[in-house]
Amino acid sequence: MVKPIVKDMFFLGQKSVETTPEDKQVAQDLKDTLDAHIDECVGMAANMIGYKKRSIIVFIGLTGVVMHNPVYVNRTGEFEAIEGCLSLTGARKAKRYREIEVKYQDENFNEKVQKYTGAIAQIIQHEMDHLDGIII
Repeated sequence: MVKPIVKDMFFLGQKSVETTPEDKQVAQDLKDTLDAHIDECVGMAANMIGYKKRSIIVFIGLTGVVMHNPVYVNRTGEFEAIEGCLSLTGARKAKRYREIEVKYQDENFNEKVQKYTGAIAQIIQHEMDHLDGIII
């Protein structure tokens, strides 16, 4: 289901809780909502659509990849980025890393570990910030 984009700073500023297999609807709603905003958005966190769950979706290649409960394994190459967000007006500075390694559970809750670089790494970091209540 396509969900409205949350713009409430109090809600967005709260830390999200672990996503469990009982939360399968979160992944589907992330997919549907990202698809509806694909012209203006390349990633989304569950709190942006009203779920205080540790799930994100990132558009990689031709599809949205769901990541439940992502955590950093490693980050290297710090730099300063300028980013926008559907939940916010305007662009802001953010500390990012050029290469990240992330451990997460896929849509079926199978554990994965993957390295990402460049723009995809930056998008994942932005969405992971949302999970910790960090508003750029």
